[in-house]
Amino acid sequence: MLPALDTSRPTDFQGNEDKPEGSFAQRLPAQTWDTLLKRGLRGRIFARDERLPLEREDGDVYIIWEGLVRQDRFPLGTGEGIPTITRFRGGGQLVGEAKLINCGAAVATRCLTRTAVIHCDARYFNVLLDRLPQVQRALLRSLEDRNRSDELVYTLATRPPLERISRLLAHLADTAGVPAPRTSNYTVISGPSQKDIAAALQIALSTTETAIRTLRYHGVIEARYRQFIVHDVDALRHFAAGN
Repeated sequence: MLPALDTSRPTDFQGNEDKPEGSFAQRLPAQTWDTLLKRGLRGRIFARDERLPLEREDGDVYIIWEGLVRQDRFPLGTGEGIPTITRFRGGGQLVGEAKLINCGAAVATRCLTRTAVIHCDARYFNVLLDRLPQVQRALLRSLEDRNRSDELVYTLATRPPLERISRLLAHLADTAGVPAPRTSNYTVISGPSQKDIAAALQIALSTTETAIRTLRYHGVIEARYRQFIVHDVDALRHFAAGN
């Protein structure tokens, strides 16, 4: 069943220049982006907590235009106590890329916010990759950028929790943050809860809560329900560097 369309405001898919640096959409030349839109790529809106159709029987790939999603993979199978691999993906990122080489690939993908996407049949997207080398280069470069970013943000398990949580929040501020409505000096990260942060970094929820309290004490962030307001991005990066 198709998700309900959120008609509270329109989404303009024109212009990819403001997407996060290194993302697939940002790496595409503006002319190529226009070409893709003219070749039938379609937009769709998902509400918060809806799932993107990225199960084994689904055949589309998605370019996230606005919003933030949580992706969970289960390399050791599913079940209570079995570890998962959790990642956040925001604007400009292409998700479902494994379907370009494996039709049976699946990853649980939940929208943490209202999420605008552009979707395309994976088989047709492969045709575009063959016919438009600049699209292929943009995808490969964006995936390499994402892998390097993931290494810095998610995998440095030997670093102190405060440093790791600060690094993840700084990353989300850069890739999914928006200016606060009342003051552009603050950055709002909407969607993830402290439980989501703990899952992504594979640390205890109590440890995450302690680190968040430390950042709040120093006036760096404000934590609300499924929302973080970053008061001082530079200070957050200072903690992320282990200082």
